[in-house]
Amino acid sequence: MYVPPFKISAEAINLVAEIAGQIERYAIRLEQEDGLRLRKANRIKTIHSSLAIEGNMLSENQVRDIIDGKNVVAPIEQIQEVKNAIATYNLYPSLNPFSVNDLLKAHGVMMQALVDNAGRFRRGGVGVFGEQGLVHLAPPAERVPYLMDDLFAWLKTSKDHLLIRSCVFHYEFEFIHPFIDGNGRMGRLWQSLILGKLHPLFEHLPVENMVFANQQAYYDAITASTKAGESGPFIDFMLNEIYKTLKMHQGEALSVDSLNSIEQEFDLKFGAKFGVKFGVKFGVNEMQLLLLLDERPGITAQDIAENIGISKRGVEKQLKKLKEIGTIYRQGSDKNGLWIINK
Repeated sequence: MYVPPFKISAEAINLVAEIAGQIERYAIRLEQEDGLRLRKANRIKTIHSSLAIEGNMLSENQVRDIIDGKNVVAPIEQIQEVKNAIATYNLYPSLNPFSVNDLLKAHGVMMQALVDNAGRFRRGGVGVFGEQGLVHLAPPAERVPYLMDDLFAWLKTSKDHLLIRSCVFHYEFEFIHPFIDGNGRMGRLWQSLILGKLHPLFEHLPVENMVFANQQAYYDAITASTKAGESGPFIDFMLNEIYKTLKMHQGEALSVDSLNSIEQEFDLKFGAKFGVKFGVKFGVNEMQLLLLLDERPGITAQDIAENIGISKRGVEKQLKKLKEIGTIYRQGSDKNGLWIINK
């Protein structure tokens, strides 16, 4: 039987142990009174981030609106991508991560109306291109069914820890690139499904959100593994992302009262229609960020991250977005300057 090449580093061994200790803490967190709301919020983050990695420009709020059945003004294809992802993730409890047929079924839903051969392996050659040209030439199309059968056979029978298997599968899947399109979002979904066999909480853990915040490092880990001829670097990267995501999402989620309090404070300080001025509807994280900037204009991205419970990279992306739409601007240097809100 084919065994994918990979090396398990000392870091990976330590991370497996650390993750195991965090899983039960997060499981307890999901059982708290606001667990249902937290599950929905994390599903929104997962769908938004996985599609954003692939270039979808819809915001978390727009993804939430689509889930809630509201009309969203955006490119039809991008709305279709979100609707497809929602339908696919709704299949999560019924999908068998060890089944090739279920993989094809999920791809058929994920890519419906987006590609002609949704739910079927590619029939032509594909390559992955970066700024410098061709990064990776995938195996010939005629080999794909056999390579995928071998990969699933290993996944099902291997005695390696599921955390390790999920990372190896994800890397090998992206290396094979079995579909004409949708390989990135399917690889991330399938790793989540495999992890769901370790513990059901992984259905509600937005690892994609952390990957999105560290997107270049994600691609760098894939490239490093390809150069090494084995998936060790990618294993280390993904285990780190899983561990950080578990740690980050153990704090107390915002209660309804807390949410209302933030919205009321924001409306009081900036006005209920402040977002209309910039053509956006601010989410809770953006409201918290703007309130912090108003109170402490010299605050650092790291301090903001610690205050509102998202990654520093996530804060930097929000600051960039708010700057681009004209909500804020920087006065002075990057080191000693201040953030000014355009009231």
